[in-house]
Amino acid sequence: MKKILLVMVSIALSAMAMAQNATLPQNITIKALDGTTVQTSAIQNDGKPMIISFWATWCKPCNRELNTIKEVYEEWQEETGVKLVAISIDDARSASRVKPHVDGNGWDYEVYIDQNQDFKRAMNVVNVPHTFVVNGKGEIVWQHTSFVEGSEEELLEAVRKAAAEK
Repeated sequence: MKKILLVMVSIALSAMAMAQNATLPQNITIKALDGTTVQTSAIQNDGKPMIISFWATWCKPCNRELNTIKEVYEEWQEETGVKLVAISIDDARSASRVKPHVDGNGWDYEVYIDQNQDFKRAMNVVNVPHTFVVNGKGEIVWQHTSFVEGSEEELLEAVRKAAAEK
């Protein structure tokens, strides 16, 4: 029981550390699907909101979330200008499966691989899926872990709110 309480307290503290107006870490190297390296500072959306989704090929809730969003993504983009950036945390053993997985699911997202999990650690991601909404100023304004049917509505509301901020 003490371990559970300790875990819950540490999660709460991590969430508070990522309080609103925290910004994305800028100088972390991740890989694009074509193998080129990219700095996290390149993750931008011209002043419009972004969804940053940490996921893995082996994570069933991650795949359900990204497939659910795929169905409404074009509408969300038209309404809010949002861009979804999917960050795979697959390690060296499974990183080669990321591109075929993305292509097979028909995900029209910007996808990167955080093979060393440096970006994951910098964002205090413990479990996947872990989804963030970033406003046009690059500030983290909302985050959520796990996925159940209907979570996409809560995500859309956070995106709408971020899009309304100027």
